Amino acid sequence: MLESVSATTRQTHHGSARLHKNSKIIKSIIHAIQEKKGQHIVSLDLRKIPEAIADFFIICEADNSTQIKSIAEHVEKYVKEQTGESPYRAEGYTALKWVLIDYVNVVVHVFYPETRQFYKLEEMWSDAEMTSFPDDK
Repeated sequence: MLESVSATTRQTHHGSARLHKNSKIIKSIIHAIQEKKGQHIVSLDLRKIPEAIADFFIICEADNSTQIKSIAEHVEKYVKEQTGESPYRAEGYTALKWVLIDYVNVVVHVFYPETRQFYKLEEMWSDAEMTSFPDDK
């Protein structure tokens, strides 16, 4: 499935400026997901969890692979336009069951519903503060 990222590739996480819930990149990601009708959008604030590899996870789902691809591509394009940020890495565009877009301090997960249910990231990171967002603007 998706490769895990080693601690050495994440060194910038702890050495870089910490994000906050209202950071422009987070707002841009949420907006882009909403524009493409992503569903069940949540953010997990991982900043108080020492072993977390990012400050935030943004998680959503879509009903089919076409929509998963559309959401993921739009997130990349919109975030670049709004913030100038390009992802450090993106994975999952081949199978389109789970696309991961890694901005180092923010990781976006676009899931097929069954895949999201299987991996249960919200449960795995249950110590994180979770914020839900409306599905569309």
